[in-house]
Amino acid sequence: MTAALFLALVPVQAVNGRTEEILVSAAASLTDVLSDIGKIFGSTTGNQTSFNFAGSSELARQIEEGAPADVFFSADLDKMDRLEQKGLIETGARKNVLSNQLAVIVPADSKVKIENPRDLLRPEVRRIALAEPSIVPVGIYTKKYMSAEGLWGGISGKIVPVLNARATLASVEAGNVEAGFVYKTDAAMSKKVRVAHYVPLDRGPKIIYPVAVIKRSKKKETAKDFLKFLSGPNAKSFFVKYGFVVLQ
Repeated sequence: MTAALFLALVPVQAVNGRTEEILVSAAASLTDVLSDIGKIFGSTTGNQTSFNFAGSSELARQIEEGAPADVFFSADLDKMDRLEQKGLIETGARKNVLSNQLAVIVPADSKVKIENPRDLLRPEVRRIALAEPSIVPVGIYTKKYMSAEGLWGGISGKIVPVLNARATLASVEAGNVEAGFVYKTDAAMSKKVRVAHYVPLDRGPKIIYPVAVIKRSKKKETAKDFLKFLSGPNAKSFFVKYGFVVLQ
């Protein structure tokens, strides 16, 4: 084997003498896509990723309290802004990567007629699963949208609060509720639910996913490499596959 061929087969970062594992704290709605991207990042760079998936509010709280993390990938700008204001984000190592869309889901075999958000006021819709609307991004987005539509007061008494969008999906899958609000990308992950209504992009909240390197990270260069990788063609193809809108 020639030297040139050998170098071509060795992961890029390994050639540069640096192989590390970084910890990425990421919103629960990114679980599937980042799991795939992490594998590709590892095979192409020699560096590995481990993930801590949870609601963005919980992850931000963990980081504020000193929990280990090299990268934070949030489902909204507010949580990232809060960390940046507290000096916990590496200067110049933050970018907006993705957008998403809200969807109302029901069990796949549901007979309840829901064609628009106003139908959630119907008496047969008794329970609506929603990530905690005071702190979790998907819940905050939903409350903002339904309030703007003049419908929040009518459904607030039906809300069954859960931890995050994936917990909402699980509640609807199990038939524990008649409906739930999730991201479009979460709805696409399950055959046990169907989308009753997509919130129009021109009427719904602007959903932005920012990512950043944590200032106290001991692996900042590898973390920055991961951010660059997220904007590259390999990662973009996975984001599109899972239904996200990639921001330029």
